[in-house]
Amino acid sequence: MSVTPETVFEKGVVGAGGAGFPTHVKMRAEAEVFILNAAECEPLLHKDKELLMHHTDEVLAGIQFARAMTRARRCVIGIKEKYHEVIAKLERVVPEGIEVAHLRDTYPAGDEFLLVYDVTKRVIPPGGLPLHVGCIVNNVETMFNLGKEGPVTHKFLTVTGAVAQPCTLEVPIGTPVGEVIEAAGGSTVREFGVLLNGVMMGKLCTDLTTPVTKTTGGVYVLPEHHPLLRRYRMDYPTINRIGRSACDQCSFCTEMCPRYLLGHPIEPHKAMRALGFTLESASLIVGTTYCCECNICTMIACPEDLDPRNVCIQDKALVKEKGLKWSGDPHSVRPHPMYEARRTPTKRLITKLGLHGFPNEGALRPKPLETGRVRIPLKQHVGAAALPIVEVGAKVRCGDLIAMPPRDQLGAPIHASIHGTVTAIGDSIEITA
Repeated sequence: MSVTPETVFEKGVVGAGGAGFPTHVKMRAEAEVFILNAAECEPLLHKDKELLMHHTDEVLAGIQFARAMTRARRCVIGIKEKYHEVIAKLERVVPEGIEVAHLRDTYPAGDEFLLVYDVTKRVIPPGGLPLHVGCIVNNVETMFNLGKEGPVTHKFLTVTGAVAQPCTLEVPIGTPVGEVIEAAGGSTVREFGVLLNGVMMGKLCTDLTTPVTKTTGGVYVLPEHHPLLRRYRMDYPTINRIGRSACDQCSFCTEMCPRYLLGHPIEPHKAMRALGFTLESASLIVGTTYCCECNICTMIACPEDLDPRNVCIQDKALVKEKGLKWSGDPHSVRPHPMYEARRTPTKRLITKLGLHGFPNEGALRPKPLETGRVRIPLKQHVGAAALPIVEVGAKVRCGDLIAMPPRDQLGAPIHASIHGTVTAIGDSIEITA
């Protein structure tokens, strides 16, 4: 099978672990180092590990295709050292020229800025990309989609938390979240809330008919009154009011910030200071531009249980609105001397988040989930929403092309994920088996 950036586009491959950046664009760049991000740092998620263990050939094929397209001279799989069984298998079967880098079990090991530094000792400049230091980073499922035959129609995700059978599933894109939870045995508590993609960097799901997309990586089911749900439900006025009255400027949020430890000019305690004194001084808030929103400041560092991350997110918008720019030299940044010592162990994170009572497991089910109806969003990626090329009443089969991005705009094609009939078209395409 020959793979080019054009065929990557035709398959509809986008980044499966983040914002959904169209992969064909990355594959048109050239880099010295290609890094597979297998760190999977969000607590209780297992789908990347399971893919590497059970679909090794497809992932390695994807890596080889990506390496050829990007002309990378060095190729590295970054995976946490605790996954002994997966590492042992990889080291037996990886082709010559592909390294396996053992990463510490810390959060956020999967942040690509940290991953690039841990693998290459190169610091991506503030506001930069891995490409600026000669690297391209992709995650495991993206490479699986690159290496397998056919377009992207299904998504792997871990269902975890308060469910009867925590597991990793392969589900048709567009499957309702509620069906995914039921496939894991259903909730073990009567009243529950749901977080998607992570407990640190995820989002609250308030509707169980929400469809799985190309970027959905995890479904967390939590008891209704779990502190994490309370945190995610808090609105900005409440966050600001409490932060303004209670921040004692201890600066722990800055001292533990992973990007600050890389040498970037992000200092969350200054954003909190600006909040407390209702200041919009450039010197206090301009660094929030470089916040990666990992949530260490809020979930781990702050002794007052405040929310520096969301204050930084608000300030980012203000910085953009005012056109403020950091005046430092982006190529002069150096890691903090305490970079290694202040990493947050995943075990400690799980305990602090109140997740230690849930099983930390997620074995891959051997068969994909089947569903009778899907609702496939037309915007599952960075760029313009795709435009339908089918009409209501059309008969489609799994893998058929159903939507294309506007000509000459960034985007990705979308394909049917089940056999059936198109029954509705809006900002998504509904297909009923």
